[in-house]
Amino acid sequence: MDTGTTAPASARTTARTTAITNIAALVTNDPSLGDGSPIGLIQDAAVVMDGDRVVWVGESSKAPATDNAVDAGGRAAVPGYVDSHSHLVFAGDRTQEFNARMSGRPYSAGGIRTTVAATRAATDAELSANVAKYLAEGLRQGTTTQETKSGYGLTVADEARALRVAADHTDEVTYLGAHIVAPELADDPAAYVDLVTGDMLDACAPYARWIDVFCEKGAFDGDQARAILTAGAAKGLVPRVHANQLSYGPGVQLAVGLDAASADHCTHLTDADVDALAHSRTVATLLPGAEFSTRAQWPDARRLLDAGATVALSTDCNPGSSFTSSMAFCVALAVRDMGMTPDEAIWSATAGGAAALRRTDVGRLTPGARADLVLLDAPSHVHLAYRPGVPLTRAVWRSGERVH
Repeated sequence: MDTGTTAPASARTTARTTAITNIAALVTNDPSLGDGSPIGLIQDAAVVMDGDRVVWVGESSKAPATDNAVDAGGRAAVPGYVDSHSHLVFAGDRTQEFNARMSGRPYSAGGIRTTVAATRAATDAELSANVAKYLAEGLRQGTTTQETKSGYGLTVADEARALRVAADHTDEVTYLGAHIVAPELADDPAAYVDLVTGDMLDACAPYARWIDVFCEKGAFDGDQARAILTAGAAKGLVPRVHANQLSYGPGVQLAVGLDAASADHCTHLTDADVDALAHSRTVATLLPGAEFSTRAQWPDARRLLDAGATVALSTDCNPGSSFTSSMAFCVALAVRDMGMTPDEAIWSATAGGAAALRRTDVGRLTPGARADLVLLDAPSHVHLAYRPGVPLTRAVWRSGERVH
């Protein structure tokens, strides 16, 4: 067993150091540590933080002296969750739609229009307060890195302000003007694609890191999606794709062909789709909250993992089809209904999400990583699936600061 790893002096700061000791089981996501598994599990472990970085991990008895010490009390610790897919810039409520769907009405992309109307009518302050509310809700549960999208404005002004609002709260911002065709251009989708790739893109690109498109029947076809993503890439935005959620389609192949960071949903996959993902760096991001909330077919994570694809888990937090901010809940669903082991699920909710955001500084607890840590009120990360629905988050550190 590896007994400890230390960051080089250049990675350390002059900030006060803190050791979290007496951790029953520490998930590092570094296979060179601990038990040598993909999650690099260290028993009876400690983590040392200096400022906003991890500088040492190893066995608790070998932890170096620090300015501050926290006794984990025999609890497990995991990296902060990385939620790489959410839609938090919205207003309004779709309780009635959910209630009706649970009574037998299937989900369709058209439900998005309800939120578009409410979002357009909201003030900037109302939208900002909503984003802050759900980010704080996720943080209390252990989500320390959060991506979020526009997509409920669908005009140049409303999409740009959605991204401005999002950028005030997170660095991981995605332009999703191509969520659905705006209601006022429903009879002329080509004109809306021109808007999304023209004036809207010009207004939105300065606030975003990513560009996304809902490639699906009822939203955008393969040719339209390609044009939108290519235009975004020309502006420096990296592609992501809502792919193959409601039906088989071109989304996954388009994502891989454009070297998109992720293909999200991946519910309906051909063998060729699975093979393409397995032989690319495009991450298959699975969103079990959507299937739970729509009673749809579960994505087959086992099939993707066995093929060698990189898999992430995310909440898809949105007011219509997956109104949850709980990554722990998604871990439990993935284990119960998508064929994942507890180890695979926690990796996908942390390191997998980081891969979907092309980040190496989060999603792991190794020297040099950002000091994002979740202390669980349980002796093992397996309890996230073993005790579904139980609030197991005992404490959260983000960038070395205890925030919950």
